[in-house]
Amino acid sequence: MLFTWDTTNLCIVFRQWHVTGSASLIFSLLAIVAICTGYEALREGTRKYELWLSNQEAAHKSRASHEDRYQDDDPTHGREQVAETTPFLGIERISGGIASSSESSIGQRARILKAILYGVQNFYAFMIMLLFMTYNGYVMIAVAVGAGLGYYLFGSHTRATKETACH
Repeated sequence: MLFTWDTTNLCIVFRQWHVTGSASLIFSLLAIVAICTGYEALREGTRKYELWLSNQEAAHKSRASHEDRYQDDDPTHGREQVAETTPFLGIERISGGIASSSESSIGQRARILKAILYGVQNFYAFMIMLLFMTYNGYVMIAVAVGAGLGYYLFGSHTRATKETACH
């Protein structure tokens, strides 16, 4: 594996993704830019989901604290009210405002979704690493352009510095 600018017989990650001429090279580079931009969109979506969860958790703790101080004789006290805006993958109700030692105050479904998002992000990052490891200058530039475009479109609320890890 050596760095090259040659696109003759260039295979990108999969045997089926083969550059055969100028048109397929341009299409492939645009696809790589889109893939890398999509990775940044996924990261931003995950950050927003985690922020939403932490806001829900804080609101839940606040409600639980408020309910503990002002319990009344309401027969529905302590039961979750389900409304049209109740999130499907949101916070699980914790009785008495106290979480069990094995569960944080986020629900099991939220933890599963976070784990899935984490796995997808890692898979995505390693696939991008494989794109970069074609050692083709055009592909490497397309990866960088896609990452920069993705950051411009989706990551403007995050710091631009990044660790050396590929994800």
